[in-house]
Amino acid sequence: MPGGRLTQQERQQIAVGLADGLAYAEIARRLDRPTSTITREVTRNGGPTGYRADLAHRATQQRTHQRRQAPPQGSQASPQPYGRDAEAVRDYQETLTTVFMTSGLPKMMARVLGCLYTTDTGSLTASELAQRLQVSPASISKAITFLESLELVRRERDKRRRERYIVDDDLWYRSMIRSARANDEFIETARQGVGILGHGTPAATRLENAARFLDFTSEGLIRAAEQGREVLYSRTETTPDGTATPPSDHA
Repeated sequence: MPGGRLTQQERQQIAVGLADGLAYAEIARRLDRPTSTITREVTRNGGPTGYRADLAHRATQQRTHQRRQAPPQGSQASPQPYGRDAEAVRDYQETLTTVFMTSGLPKMMARVLGCLYTTDTGSLTASELAQRLQVSPASISKAITFLESLELVRRERDKRRRERYIVDDDLWYRSMIRSARANDEFIETARQGVGILGHGTPAATRLENAARFLDFTSEGLIRAAEQGREVLYSRTETTPDGTATPPSDHA
C-alpha cells in the first residue's frame, strides 16, 4: 500500500470517482489507499459535492507550508512520548476526527474527541484542549457540553480543582445504552400513531413495523452491551516487540 501524501493525479481520480457516484471505499480500492485517507481528503476539501482536485491540492500544499513555517506552540513543542513521530500522530488525529465527523458529529466536537482519544491520559483541561486545537475556550466549552449530552465524555475535578474532560472505557458502554434507550420514545410514539391512523392502514403498518424493528434491535443491543462490557475491562498484554495480545486466563 503506497504511503505519503496524495498526488495531484490521485486527487483528480478522486474527483472522477465522486462524479461517477462511487463510494469512498471503491475509490480507495482503485487508488490502493486506505478508505480513511479518501474520507478525510474529501471531508476537509468541500465534501462529495464540492470537492475540486486542483483546489484540494493547492490547499494541502498551503497547509503543509504553513505547518513548516509556523513556530511550535505550547504542547506541540514537547517531544512525543514512546518515540512517536509527531507528524504521523497529527495525521492520525485528523483521520480519527474525520471518522467521528462521518458518524455524525459536528467538526469541533469531533476535533475535541479526537484530541482526547490520542492522549495517553485520556483527559485534558479546557485550556489544554484550546491550546492543542488552537481554538477559543468558548468553542471548547460548547463542544464539551454537546459531547456530554451524548455521554461521549465526562468531567471531573483534579487535585488543583481544575475541570478535566475525560474519555474512558465505560463511556462506550454508557453511550451504547443511551443510544438504545433513545429509541424508546420513537417506539412509544409510533405505536400511538397506529391507533390514530387506524390498524391495518398503510401508514399505521409502516409505523408498527418500525416500532417492532427498533424494539427488537434495541433489546439485542442492550444485551450485547451488557455482555461486551467485560471486554472494556479486560487488559491486553504487551509483548517485548510492542504488539498487544489478548489477556491470558491465568490467575
